[in-house]
Amino acid sequence: MVTAARTNPKTSQSELGDLLRYWRDVRGISQLDLSLEAGISQRQISFIESGRSVPGRDTLLALAQTLDVPLRERNALLLAAGYAPMYSEAPWNAQEMHAVIRALERVVRQHEPFPAIVMDRHWNVLMTNSAAPRFFDRFIDMASRTGPRNMLHLIFDPQGMRPFVADWDDVSRSLLQRVHRESVGHVVDPGTKRLLDELLAYPDVPSDWKTHSGPSAAPAMPFIPIGFIHEGVVLRYFSMITTLGAPRNVMAQEFRLECMFPADDETEARHHRLLVSAK
Repeated sequence: MVTAARTNPKTSQSELGDLLRYWRDVRGISQLDLSLEAGISQRQISFIESGRSVPGRDTLLALAQTLDVPLRERNALLLAAGYAPMYSEAPWNAQEMHAVIRALERVVRQHEPFPAIVMDRHWNVLMTNSAAPRFFDRFIDMASRTGPRNMLHLIFDPQGMRPFVADWDDVSRSLLQRVHRESVGHVVDPGTKRLLDELLAYPDVPSDWKTHSGPSAAPAMPFIPIGFIHEGVVLRYFSMITTLGAPRNVMAQEFRLECMFPADDETEARHHRLLVSAK
């Protein structure tokens, strides 16, 4: 971990004030409420936002914790205040991530024969079990897809899984809403905004996805499944999302593990036959 010494005492105090005010606006919290929740005087918060003072590192971290600022953006706050970053931004394959990677490998392996996929904050695929590519290969030639593997592009692309998705309008709305709902810290960062723009550029994406609530799930189902059409039959699945508890590494906070499960007995039986025929 990098030390917390001041790295640039001449750093613009207005940048720090702008960032703090931005996160307070994102969370919809007043200076007074932030003061009460963080245990820091409203006067000091006002001085920070106006650029009249720079807080100590512990004070700044207390404000970031209260505002639920994601770890990557906490580093940006620290840098703006002239401190060294506190949270490691080591890549996915760094040695410090070894224990996490081993755990993820164990989980995805145990989820066979159903697809399990590990993704970063922008839905880029980092790891899968063997069932995931075998499943999607039953619909399209996965080897023919070039560029970074991204689950949302795979679903939205007319040359990908898009033609096989049942109830496309509802599914696309639901997935776009998930991008917002599951973004780290519930904040749409520039990368997520770029991903949304790319998805919205595909044909037949409903323009009312932000406000449309979608159909109610059937009474017997506490979720809205996603269906894939194979040989005229709709296979319905739902997902469980796993994230790491109490992360101290930026990448560890940002990854998500998505495990697909059959939504009904018929889908489970057909899924087994589908993967057997794929061998």
